[in-house]
Amino acid sequence: MMTKQKYIEYLISTPINYTCYNLSEHLEDMSHDVVSNFLKRNRITAREVWTLVKNLIHNTESAYLIIDDSVQNKQYSKSIELVKKQYSGAVGGLVRGIGVVNLVHSDGKEHYPADYRIYDNTADGKTKNDHFKDMLINAVADKGIRAKTVLFDSWYAAWQNLKLVDSLKLTFYLCPLGYTAKKQPLGKPQ
Repeated sequence: MMTKQKYIEYLISTPINYTCYNLSEHLEDMSHDVVSNFLKRNRITAREVWTLVKNLIHNTESAYLIIDDSVQNKQYSKSIELVKKQYSGAVGGLVRGIGVVNLVHSDGKEHYPADYRIYDNTADGKTKNDHFKDMLINAVADKGIRAKTVLFDSWYAAWQNLKLVDSLKLTFYLCPLGYTAKKQPLGKPQ
């Protein structure tokens, strides 16, 4: 029988191939159809992922929060909800897919998903930067994550995001550029 816990544990332990077929290959007596039907009937919330992960992380100030977005390529789908054309860095252009903004906690050895948001601005009116802000505030204020360093790519380098990171007394690195923010007040660009 497929359960939410089994599925989330699979996502946590499988960083590359997270297809229904791959999961069914790793579970005894579990067909692709059983996994697929489970996913059609169930939605796994970010809160449920956090509930399973929170006791696994090393919640120290030396840990990192990593924020990045990805597009789950669904180029052959014609009727899956949330699929729309959007830019994929992996492809280097527009693809039909589902956008996800992810927050990952890492101690440098272990990486665990701490939060995620589906990017669907037509439904909720939120930009990827809005999700960045919401997840970062939630990680510090609600989840009590103690990491003091935030890693993200230059897509999220809007002055409002940098100011938020600074106000939370965090250090940020823009990836892949690899430079740190100077310890001075961040102001609105001219």
